[in-house]
Formats: sequence, structure tokens, C-alpha cells
Amino acid sequence: MQAKSQDYEQMSGGAKVLAFIMRLLLAIAIPLIAFFVLYQGFLFLRDSDAPKWVITLVAIVWGVGGVAGLYGIFNWLVELLPDEWTGRLQPFVFVGPAMAILTWYLAWPTVRTLWISLFDRAGPPAFWSIFTDGLPANFVGLENYAVIFGERLMREAFRNNIMWIIFGSTLSVSFGLVVAVFADRSRWERVAKSLIFLPMAISFVGAGVIWNFIYEVRPAELPQIGLLNAIVVAFGGSPHPWPAYTTITPWNNLFLIVIVIWLQVGFSMVLFSAALKGIPEELLEAGRVDGANEFRIFFGIMIPYIRGTIITVWTTIVIFTLKIFDVVWVMTGGQFGTEVIATKFYRESFVARNPGFGSAIAILLLIAVIPVMIYNLRQFREQEAF
Repeated sequence: MQAKSQDYEQMSGGAKVLAFIMRLLLAIAIPLIAFFVLYQGFLFLRDSDAPKWVITLVAIVWGVGGVAGLYGIFNWLVELLPDEWTGRLQPFVFVGPAMAILTWYLAWPTVRTLWISLFDRAGPPAFWSIFTDGLPANFVGLENYAVIFGERLMREAFRNNIMWIIFGSTLSVSFGLVVAVFADRSRWERVAKSLIFLPMAISFVGAGVIWNFIYEVRPAELPQIGLLNAIVVAFGGSPHPWPAYTTITPWNNLFLIVIVIWLQVGFSMVLFSAALKGIPEELLEAGRVDGANEFRIFFGIMIPYIRGTIITVWTTIVIFTLKIFDVVWVMTGGQFGTEVIATKFYRESFVARNPGFGSAIAILLLIAVIPVMIYNLRQFREQEAF
């Protein structure tokens, strides 16, 4: 590095400028070439007639190797620059690709969704055409957002999402905390935690399929193959299509919320268990010496001590429940009074072919999630974990 700096300092002013221009051109040309080669490679894989396992293997090697190659090229180019510029630009070698990916796959789609939401069912024209032709006739502005709050199914979706937040998030956190406390005192702690955490290994779609079998209903004269209805019939009751039980709407949503509680209790249990193990034993012993029973220790010492973790876990699960889609779509398709915001968005965008209204729902969901995410990030900062 020092030799490079000395050689650069010995060059004349014109040579320095020429060298800097050449390096700058290389810094622009080589990444463009590398991206182009990667893109052509993925196009080749997409259109290839090779066996799927070969395409998958090549895609993994091509993708991972290509990304590693890009990092190597970027780093090599930056190290060709003078030490001052190397120090300034090298951090962006590692941050830059991540920021580019986030911009392309997150920020830009968000802006485009917002743009689509300002038009009716026909969708927007090419963005640059508004500078030559002006706004088209199907530009409706904020009309789609006004319709959202006036439609009956959207009000139903809002109500159901509130139920998911109140019952799903709160019960997941409560059960996870209780299970963590009891599991930490059990002789079979590892086995118990493994079994409770096991549902986290199942996808939301897989969980929906499993619970479809549990809620399965058949005519009363036939044997019940659904676990819940088999138990109900065994005790003299009548079988019911529990998630589709419209006579108890909106409480039939609770049969879907149970699935997410089953999935998320293990997640919250693991985090709470780690937080509880961080409570100083001397603090707990001091409480017991002062005459506090385990109930008072739990509410007076444990919960205040891990309050930040409780809030973080709760807000994280709130985000899950605000975006809930898989379970509802697999179980009921959003019918029988179980519509949520995400299923309504999917139905409008891809079933009713109304991209403007569907995009407005997506933006509304994004706006609902953002405050929770900001609060969550602040909690991470306060705990010095972010």
C-alpha cells in the first residue's frame, strides 16, 4: 500500500489526472460488464432445457460465485485508487451491493406501487409519458384510498386484523413468557423447548394444511376424521366447520388465530428464555429473602427486568399479524367473515384485476406497519442491539 502511494506521488500532475480517469472508467466499465455477464447467465439458466436439478445447482454456483466475483472486482478497483480514496470508498464496496439490492427490490417497487395506486383498473401509462402527454383520463388520485374506508369487506378486514393483533400477538407473547419461565425450571428443559419450538420449522402454508385436517368436518352420520370434531362428537356434540362457522362471526377468526399462536409461541419462548437467564440470580434471591413469593417475583422483578424484550417480541409479532396472509388463504381463502388486509389486496390485484385498488391497499398496509417497525428499531437501539 505504501509503495502504491509513493509511486502515485512521484507521477506528474497530468499523469495523475490520466491515471485517475482511467481508473474511474475501469471502475464504471468492469462492474457493468460483470453485471451484464451475470444477467446473461441467469437468462440462459431461465431458458435452458437442462434438468431442473442441474439448473438449480448451476444457479447456486453462478449466483454465489458471481456475487463473490463482484465483491472481488470492486475491492480490487478501489485498491487501485490513492490511499485517501481507498479509505473513503472501500466501505461502500460491502455496503453498496446491499443498498443496490434493497433499492431495486424494496424501495423502487414501493414507489411503483404508490404510482399504480393513483390510477383506476386500467393501470398507469409509462411514467415518462406524463411529461409529453400529461396525466391520462384514468388518473383518479386518492380516490382508491377513499374507497378503501367505505367498502364493507375492507371494514371487515380492518376488524379482523385488529382481532389478530389483540389475540394473536398478545396470547403468543403471554404463552411464550409463561412457557419460558416453566421450561427454565424443568428437568427436561431442552426436550420441552425443542418440542415447543418445533412448529417454527413449519411454514405458514404447511401449518394451514395441518390445521385443515384438525378442523376437517364431515356429515354427522359419517365418522369424523378431523381431530377437533372427533373430540366434540365423542363427548356428544355436533360437528362444525369451525373456521367457516359463520353463525359465530367474527369469532370464527379465533380458530385461525390459534394457528399463529401455535407457530409463534416457540419463537417468543426462546427470546424470553434468553432474557430470563440474563436476570442476576442475586436479584431473585434478594426478593425471596425479603419474603416475596414466586408470583410477586415474576411480576415485580422478572417482567420489569425484561420489559424491553417483551415489547420487542410483541411488536415483531404484531408485524407478522398485520401482514398475515398464508394461513387465512389456505384455510378459508378469506371467506366466511375471515378477510384480512393482505387477502383483500391479493383478491383485488390478482383475482379482480384491479391493480389500482389493490396497490392502494398495499400502501395502506405498509403505512400501518411502518410505525411498529420504527418503534421496534428504537427498542433495539435502547438495548444496544442494533
